[in-house]
Amino acid sequence: MFDSKEYPKSLSEDLFETWLEAGRESKMSYEYMLVVWDDLEADYHPEYVENRSQIAKYPLWGEAGGHSSTIAVYDLFSEARIYITN
Repeated sequence: MFDSKEYPKSLSEDLFETWLEAGRESKMSYEYMLVVWDDLEADYHPEYVENRSQIAKYPLWGEAGGHSSTIAVYDLFSEARIYITN
């Protein structure tokens, strides 16, 4: 995944699936998973949120901000990508 010049590096499909499963199995009522790029770690990690309004607190890829930014957002149960605009 994310295997293009637009993204810093690719992401393993198996790892992505593991993240989705972890979010669905969590005791928290998560609805969305954010794929976040961390500049300090030079790697991706998941962030889970309970509703769409919580997504806004994470800077989007390409925005100025801290050392991490959201690359993509997925619905944990439908696995559909959710498109968020600046």
